[in-house]
Amino acid sequence: MSKSSRKTFLKQSALLAASPLIPFESIAIKNVSGDIPKKLPVVISTWQHGMAANDEAWRYLSNGKDVLSAVEEGVKIPEADPEVTSVGFGGYPDELGKVSLDACIMDWNGNCGAVSFLEHIKHPISVARRVMEDTPHVMLSGHGALEFAVSKGFKKEILTTEKSIEAYEIWKKNKSLPENSPNDSINHDTIGMLAIDENGKIAGACTTSGLAWKMHGRVGDSPIIGAGLFIDGKVGGATATGKGEAVIKIAGSAIIVELMRMGKHPQEACEIAVKRIAEKQADHKNFQVGFLAVNLSGEYGAYSLQKGFEFALNNTGKNQLLQAGHFLP
Repeated sequence: MSKSSRKTFLKQSALLAASPLIPFESIAIKNVSGDIPKKLPVVISTWQHGMAANDEAWRYLSNGKDVLSAVEEGVKIPEADPEVTSVGFGGYPDELGKVSLDACIMDWNGNCGAVSFLEHIKHPISVARRVMEDTPHVMLSGHGALEFAVSKGFKKEILTTEKSIEAYEIWKKNKSLPENSPNDSINHDTIGMLAIDENGKIAGACTTSGLAWKMHGRVGDSPIIGAGLFIDGKVGGATATGKGEAVIKIAGSAIIVELMRMGKHPQEACEIAVKRIAEKQADHKNFQVGFLAVNLSGEYGAYSLQKGFEFALNNTGKNQLLQAGHFLP
């Protein structure tokens, strides 16, 4: 290096050292798949009802609220919507005509809480958070979960609606509504949400009324940490929707996070998980499963067994509904 070049280099180095650090949230994140550079925060959730859920979560993040509250409040929107027949209030009942709910929540430190087979409570996700924060346990179930919820001030409510009762009576009489149709999201469209705030903290929530007309007492993947949802504050997160039994058998969300830990892009990780279900479960053409994943750079992935899996994404301040890729033609 010449004497003049060395002086220039030292001068530029000194200026760089004196410059203030660029805030993390202002750095554009380049998606390795070639998408337009993104910024944090990011909110992603399953199905069309994820649009309204995303809006609420984004509002919380925009107002400086913590990311755990953002995902909780986000999924509470479909939980309270009687038109969403697979989540919370208005969810289709089981074979006995009773509505039972499953939910879990998890933060960047690995703290988590869940409830399963919970009746009479409109917002199981909030009960799951109280399990996480107010007990030494991860999951409470059935009557014990209900007693806990009531002790914390949650109100017992009737969760059926005229619409859900009518649908149940038709099913009971004619068995004409499908229990598990491959391309029909009516019976299994869980709301799963992942969010990362501008500081890189991640949280997730998953809540559902489960498969319509299910056996009384059946619990799917949604409240199971590692199946319906998994978060790692050093890697990212994943969530699932569809046939819970299929997801449980491969620990779907945990597998995806571990694949991302090994360097896989979220999209590739989701695809590997779906293909694993197809390889290991001979009846995979008869049901639907979808996965969402996001890493700490804001890169995301979405993939399903069957065509038709939609997901809501907000990583620019603009919410959009997108179609996921699928394994089967």
